Amino acid sequence: MSRIAFVGLGNMGAGMAANLAKHGHDVRVFDLSNAAMERAREAGCKPAASVRDAMSAGEAALTMLPADEHVFGVYQDLFASAPPGALLIDCSTISVDTARAVAASAAKAGFDMVDAPVSGGVAAAQGASLTFMVGGSEGAFARAAPVLECMGKAVIHAGGPGAGQAAKICNNMLLGISMIGVCEAFVLAEKLGLDAQKFYEISSKSSGQCWSLSSYCPAPGPVPTAPSNSGYAPGFATAMMLKDLKLAQRAALASGAATPLGAAAEALYALFAANGGAGRDFSGIIEFLAGKARS
Repeated sequence: MSRIAFVGLGNMGAGMAANLAKHGHDVRVFDLSNAAMERAREAGCKPAASVRDAMSAGEAALTMLPADEHVFGVYQDLFASAPPGALLIDCSTISVDTARAVAASAAKAGFDMVDAPVSGGVAAAQGASLTFMVGGSEGAFARAAPVLECMGKAVIHAGGPGAGQAAKICNNMLLGISMIGVCEAFVLAEKLGLDAQKFYEISSKSSGQCWSLSSYCPAPGPVPTAPSNSGYAPGFATAMMLKDLKLAQRAALASGAATPLGAAAEALYALFAANGGAGRDFSGIIEFLAGKARS
């Protein structure tokens, strides 16, 4: 058993912390939400009074935070309070540059650190079936992998510091693009008089098959567990998809990569978010494309 500090108990972090506790780890949690802290306590974690309190005497720290500025702030506290040789794991989705800067600060302070953003959504966080894309040294990855395996089905070493974030923003750009394509196909199919279930049965066994269709179908009916069958309650909120697409476009601009479909996806999700979709699941953009978006 390890003593692990866990900071950030949002939709993803709550399930992740609970799974660490289920595996017998002593998980000390901190979040600004008292309600989230109470839910974590009920799941077997131990609430802490602050980031530094959570980290005190801990062997490792794991963070799941909203954006770059939160990561910078929390890691200042962790650097000041972590015992020598502690392992630091950031599962937030942030820019590659920020991940590399924080990793460099960690190395200078004598800590092993990995960036380990995730794929899979809320259901996977709760079910310990996330995919972790990990950036860091071979040694840091070897230390982090057993911790991450408590929460995921796949733990993949992408490369050096920042490589996990690079993989995540590329993957989510692809996801955003593919979801729009699937949504447009269902909207067109409906206009042409095709039944959504029949179109799903055909396309899921044809060349149009992809994860956005077969596992996360945006049309209500074909995939019972998809958010489309629960009013687009967010497994992955549109605001978070838009954040990731913005990160991808920032990276594309900095690296000189041509990503015209990524740019188009960002623009469409920005419109959807501005028209009442920010808090809904990103697959709900099908209603926006069909002229049914809420305001």
